[in-house]
Amino acid sequence: MTNKARKSDLDRRDVIKRILSGNDEVLAIGGLGNAGYDLVAARGEHPLNFTIHGAGMGGAPTVGLGLALAQPRRRVVVVLGDGDMLMGTVSLATIAAQRPGNLAILVMDNERYQETGAQATATGMGVDLAGMAAAAGFRVALTLDDAARIDDAVDKVLRAPGPVFVNVKISDVPAQQLPKVRDGVLMKLRFRGRLGID
Repeated sequence: MTNKARKSDLDRRDVIKRILSGNDEVLAIGGLGNAGYDLVAARGEHPLNFTIHGAGMGGAPTVGLGLALAQPRRRVVVVLGDGDMLMGTVSLATIAAQRPGNLAILVMDNERYQETGAQATATGMGVDLAGMAAAAGFRVALTLDDAARIDDAVDKVLRAPGPVFVNVKISDVPAQQLPKVRDGVLMKLRFRGRLGID
């Protein structure tokens, strides 16, 4: 654990857009809360977006792991918030043990449980999620808190041998909520259809 959290004013939507915009073949999993809106803001209601609604916090990384193992030729990017990731840190060990070369976990870390009233998370008190991923055995684990390093981080998310973990320190200004599909069956069917799975 570091002594101090790293504040940043990076814009979550800008970072996600740089990763997903124009990358129509990336399989994108969105965690709870704002992560789903981030996917929609980056590339609309894309058939290869799958957001988790009503599921337990911390589940998105394991969904991404299962998808990465089932689709080893496709890049899988999981987007979730720091509160969501904190609830699922046990998944870091499982992912590292499986070593999926095509999986990237992207945490949008505003040091807040934004959806429930902006209470402080442990990352605001110095807990280092990237350090946890590195200790678990991720091939790439870094914290992005500087706009000058965004391009390098985007390249790692999209191309570096995984598993990749990038903790993005973002502004704590709430992002706009957008209309998005919340029907899990519909998302599943369009996702499977795009992959050619009956």
